[in-house]
Amino acid sequence: MTAGVKTLAAARTIVVIDWPSRDVSDTLVRAGFAVFVRGGPRDEDFSEFRIENGEVVAQRTGHAPPHADIVYCHRPLAELPSIAALAARLGAKMIWSQSGLDADGARDPKGCWASQADLDAMRHTAESAGLAFVSEPYIGDAARALRRHA
Repeated sequence: MTAGVKTLAAARTIVVIDWPSRDVSDTLVRAGFAVFVRGGPRDEDFSEFRIENGEVVAQRTGHAPPHADIVYCHRPLAELPSIAALAARLGAKMIWSQSGLDADGARDPKGCWASQADLDAMRHTAESAGLAFVSEPYIGDAARALRRHA
């Protein structure tokens, strides 16, 4: 089990900032995590995702949760410093970033490929904020695997 998957296994609350497909948020909710999604750039652009009558629904909260264990993001490298600052403010231990690209650079909702230079820059940004950094495996697959073994 990788360090990222171990941290995911111990996590309770995950903040999601964008995604390559709705599978990310829905799978995390169905795996039992408390999931908050930042749907815009402002601090009040938060919603809580949860299950109601077997369906994943979102309810706007207007604020970030008081704590998060992991901040997952699918945003450009240039936005990572502000994401790392949010993660640190929420007491997160890790940033889990996903490119949404395959090794050929084509869009892939489960894709985790990034250039080594980008990975190095993202890792440096996260670690400078006191956070671990993970870019693979695809978080939806990791959450499904944990759910099967729970």
